[in-house]
Amino acid sequence: MNVISVEDPMKKLVEVTRTYRKFYQDHRIQGEFLHDLVNLARLGGSARNSQPWQYMVVNDPEVCEKIFPFLGWAGYLADWKGPVPGERPAAYIICLLNKERLAGSEAEAQFDLGIATQNILLGAMQCGIGGCRIASIGAGLSRLFDIPVRLTISLVIALGKPRETVVIEECSNNSTVRYWRDEEGVHHVPKRTLASCLVELPLVKP
Repeated sequence: MNVISVEDPMKKLVEVTRTYRKFYQDHRIQGEFLHDLVNLARLGGSARNSQPWQYMVVNDPEVCEKIFPFLGWAGYLADWKGPVPGERPAAYIICLLNKERLAGSEAEAQFDLGIATQNILLGAMQCGIGGCRIASIGAGLSRLFDIPVRLTISLVIALGKPRETVVIEECSNNSTVRYWRDEEGVHHVPKRTLASCLVELPLVKP
């Protein structure tokens, strides 16, 4: 019988691959490692196999500082404006849609991006590097770089050695799914139970 053990390495990796927003900023991340993560992204599935995504890696501290102001952090934490100096990302992977490579709709491409970025975050976490997918991006970010017309920034992945603890909390159907931080700074993420995610539907009677 095929059963995923509670000790299964893949299961454990998925459980610890959370969204991290505080990092040890002085822990540098090498360009070669970022390229390895992009390689994991490119190996993911793609609708119509169009593979429309391209990636720009950034690990230069000065460039990282220029990117930071254009990113929005943690919408549920209204009083938190993002990580302070010393806790900011050590690197970024900027995800760009190449419209010339599209074989279908942009919606299909976004599905691909979800697959690709999860591969990136899993690969990073396996090596002790956490990340945060950021879609709240200021228009000024595109003006920082000489971006060709065919490319559009869609997502930014912030990366670094995690400087916070993130824990999963099971919640019921009627509970809030808003994440929160306790007095000690531990980040709590509600997740719906397995039972609430499974459905059984009867066949339509002829």
